[in-house]
Amino acid sequence: MSEAIARELMAQRFRSYLPVVVDLETGGFNAQGDAVLEIAAVTLTMDPEGNLLPDATYAYHVQPFEGANVEQTALDFTGINLDDPLRHQIALSEAEALNEIFRPIRKSIKAHDCTRAILVGHNAAFDQGFLNAAVNRCGIKRNPFHPFSSFDTATLAGLVYGQTVLARACRAAGIEFDNKAAHSARYDTERTAELFCAMVNRYKDLGGWQLAQREQEMDAND
Repeated sequence: MSEAIARELMAQRFRSYLPVVVDLETGGFNAQGDAVLEIAAVTLTMDPEGNLLPDATYAYHVQPFEGANVEQTALDFTGINLDDPLRHQIALSEAEALNEIFRPIRKSIKAHDCTRAILVGHNAAFDQGFLNAAVNRCGIKRNPFHPFSSFDTATLAGLVYGQTVLARACRAAGIEFDNKAAHSARYDTERTAELFCAMVNRYKDLGGWQLAQREQEMDAND
């Protein structure tokens, strides 16, 4: 019964969209020409009290697509070593990585009675642009994400905490952040997921979402 309640709350909370936190590490800022080097996603779930929680993490190293550009400044920033033998062994092609990421996301959408995923990211437009470009390059027809809607935690954190940098926003929310571990897709995605959940749950605790729900129900009954 409690699982059914949680499923119903999640389906209602974001208009049947399932928020999925995504981070991509790339070879530059040009989504059409620069390589995707890492991709990670954290699916979210909800408890019977309506609290949003991180669920599962999926993260992959990605081989640059043929002809992709990789800026040295991007590698210096992320600390990614393209010549690392271990990376060569485990890195997937773009198509393989996307399919591995999308498969559990589709399952989570179904499990929560949602209709589609909506991307959550810190400076979400960047990640969404690279994700959409990679989907187009790979000819993937069943992208579970909404093509242009997203939730940007940089904007939300600016509103809630007065901070837009991920590390500072996390610390303002009481979330530990290790600068040495930052700029890996897995780490940044997991911290962004914690931050997004903290902000959504804080708004709920203040009565925001529940109050809006009650007002909508009252209007529907009038």
